[in-house]
Amino acid sequence: MKNARRYKNRLKNLIMPALVFGSLSGIFTAVLVTLYKFCAGKIIHFSESAYHYMRHNLWTVIFAVAVIFAAAFIYHAVLTRHKNVRGGGIPTSIALLRGIISFRWVVNLVYVFLVSLLSFFIGVPLGNEGPSVQMGTAVGKGVIDLFAKKQKAYSRYAMTGGACAGFSIATGAPISGMMFAVEEAHQRISPMIIMVSAISVLFASLTSALLAPLLGVSTSLFAFETEIRVLAVKDMWIPLLVGTVIGLFAVIFLKAYKKINSFVTGSFAKVPFYWRVVIILALTLALGLVSYDFISTGHELTLSLFKIDRGIIFLLIILCVRSLLTLFANTNGITGGIFLPIISLGAVVSAVIGTVAVKYCGLNAEYYTVILVLGISACISGMMKMPLTAVFFAVEALSCYENIIPVIIVSAAAYSMTEIFGVKSINDSVIDARVKSIYADKQPVLTDTHVTVRDGAFAVGKQVRDIFWPNNLFVLSIHRAEQKRAIVDEHGENHIHPGDTLHVRYSSPDPEAAREELIAIVGEQGEWGTRNEK
Repeated sequence: MKNARRYKNRLKNLIMPALVFGSLSGIFTAVLVTLYKFCAGKIIHFSESAYHYMRHNLWTVIFAVAVIFAAAFIYHAVLTRHKNVRGGGIPTSIALLRGIISFRWVVNLVYVFLVSLLSFFIGVPLGNEGPSVQMGTAVGKGVIDLFAKKQKAYSRYAMTGGACAGFSIATGAPISGMMFAVEEAHQRISPMIIMVSAISVLFASLTSALLAPLLGVSTSLFAFETEIRVLAVKDMWIPLLVGTVIGLFAVIFLKAYKKINSFVTGSFAKVPFYWRVVIILALTLALGLVSYDFISTGHELTLSLFKIDRGIIFLLIILCVRSLLTLFANTNGITGGIFLPIISLGAVVSAVIGTVAVKYCGLNAEYYTVILVLGISACISGMMKMPLTAVFFAVEALSCYENIIPVIIVSAAAYSMTEIFGVKSINDSVIDARVKSIYADKQPVLTDTHVTVRDGAFAVGKQVRDIFWPNNLFVLSIHRAEQKRAIVDEHGENHIHPGDTLHVRYSSPDPEAAREELIAIVGEQGEWGTRNEK
């Protein structure tokens, strides 16, 4: 009888959220993101053609100015009412997955889809991978709300699966999609996290492989045919140099983000939001008329760097312009991702390094391509502080399977530079700014209490590390229901059993929401334990 109950609980609270809802999240996310990539590709192509036409027919710019004012009105109408649609999709998704913020999934999904396409139409230097991750997160939430509304504890697992699936389909890198959950979204390794992300990515990849050819959408992010030189042991100075330079650039960029965000939330905040958007869109239009390399997602720019020999001065101008415009667009809340624009910045810096090395230092031109792909990997590691994801991404998306050791070196070097200077990743910096704006008027409440794990609760049979607890919650100890096994579990290495008493402490600006989330995990409490709030 006891074994039957244990099996039923395992089926309900392990197989259901991981296999059933993880697979559904992956399938639905793949369908949506593949359709989104199709729409985004058409709109970006049209935008590039429109800018080309306007350069040769300047009288048409007056119509583009009218479009900017209309677009600014749409941004203002949507983003002032739905603040979670603002900015980069990956930081927003991470905040949702960690339980820091909440959202309405239908509203978020629809507006992120539509408003980000508007960004691509104008040519704002933001990418489609962030919205893909955010829409995947919304799909995961929707799957639970539609098919298992009473099981609130399942939500963040399905959302994690959807986010990983969105990242995987957007970048064409399934293993990197799984690593996104472990290394960035939750920043811990757990069998439950790995299971959910793996199943979602698997079903998403299979679905995309069937659907993408029908829509003519590429399943890979960078489909280049350039041969990448394999580095020998004597060439290991190259990844070390590239990683160090990219790491220093990441430090400058991340510090610039803080400065620009302070300006946007300070002096620039006095300007009405509508006119701030108009200024950013007008700058985008003006720069796009000079060169399309200054604007848009950066995807075509990155690919072109493998083929076209640009001058160092022009590359440095592209770097400065794109960096500032991307940061201003993101800090002001324009909807779009920052993963692809950051990759393009890494590619530009690498192109400068490669050009200098080849033209002025006598390095063989065959090394230029490998410097580019190493620089992209280093940028992911340094800017986003995801060294493991950077390694997998280089192998999957950049064909670096024969240069694994150089990729590890370049990722470690870039990451080390950001650690030496003590800068946060771009995602964490954006999350901090977002949380500060949302909870500016709320003081966090400290709650210290004991809760009893009910029979059949979601927590039963799981390790502490497997559970997505309310944000900032710590399980201080576990008192076993069976006295012969009554121990203090400090590291969360033992499974939770029915009747166990958990001593928990958490700090939240919304303690009632945190309480409800905790109850969904451990079961209803007759009396709300021994609580001490400050």
